[in-house]
Amino acid sequence: MCNHTPRCPTTQDSDCCTAHVVADRSDQGWCQLCNGVILFDDGHYLTPDGRDHPISA
Repeated sequence: MCNHTPRCPTTQDSDCCTAHVVADRSDQGWCQLCNGVILFDDGHYLTPDGRDHPISA
């Protein structure tokens, strides 16, 4: 999905939540990253395959 240079991390990478934002819905508490991750304001993210993960510190 990513066309940035350098490429954004994939959903398999530990830093997957550092990808570029492509849809910002901060008014609803989430945003979508270019790698397909949905990042929530509550400290979790959802990968395109439907898995929920806590954001590691």
